[in-house]
Amino acid sequence: MENTYARQDDIYRPEMATVVRSEPMTALERFFELKLDSGEELGHLPGQFAEVSVFGIGEAPISISSSPTQNGSFQMVVRNAGNVTRAMHGLKPGDKVGIRGPFGTHFPVDGEMKGKDIVFVCGGLGLVPVRSAINYVLHHRADYGDVTILSGTKSPAERLFVDEVEAWTSKGNMTYMETVDRGDEEWTGHVGVITTLMTDMSVDPRKTVAIICGPPVMYKFAIMSLYKMGMVDKNIYVSLERHMKCGVGKCGHCQINSLYVCQDGPVFRFADLAEVPEAIQ
Repeated sequence: MENTYARQDDIYRPEMATVVRSEPMTALERFFELKLDSGEELGHLPGQFAEVSVFGIGEAPISISSSPTQNGSFQMVVRNAGNVTRAMHGLKPGDKVGIRGPFGTHFPVDGEMKGKDIVFVCGGLGLVPVRSAINYVLHHRADYGDVTILSGTKSPAERLFVDEVEAWTSKGNMTYMETVDRGDEEWTGHVGVITTLMTDMSVDPRKTVAIICGPPVMYKFAIMSLYKMGMVDKNIYVSLERHMKCGVGKCGHCQINSLYVCQDGPVFRFADLAEVPEAIQ
């Protein structure tokens, strides 16, 4: 997988974009729909990210959550976690931001995943970038085998895309399971860490690709659960989060040994990380 950024000659110059929608999702997360002022498509692939500039404040890397099959605009979910993201939470429809990208590698939706059974393992905000691949696969449903989505959050109040999840499950052409670390008085679903959803799962490891995205602590245990099902490293993909800054491999903020997450990732085949154990710690 290669970086597909080729939309402009100057990779450091943001393009203007307009906020189309801005809606709260949880106490910390906010949903945004944006549109490039040029009228062009962003041109991303599932799993990539873009650098978003709030003028006078700064720039931050944000995962692209919508599928490339959605034309005319693109979507992001932003957690209020710093100066730039705090400023983004104050944006309203009609406000302007700068966009650089898309950057990074992507989930192999037209490669190794095609024709295979797919298992998506999403913890917390991990559902945000993986949603792009999920909707891509559902849009091209006949090109894939069985689809299973596992989603885990700390509490019911932190669940994302609740209405969309209901739409996914109502279609009946995939399996969706979710859990929370701790429930509340109204929660009637599963309680436990995400790997408890995997205890009784079975897959055909010869024709299954697994996608994992979530907090670093989740990766080791999710991969161990996949091993118990017979999965091997070459059929497991992980999306890593690191403190990225420039997005083009120049600043070194996201470097892990010889790897730059912004360029060599964020999506990695797990087999390619065998010599870099620090990547999932």
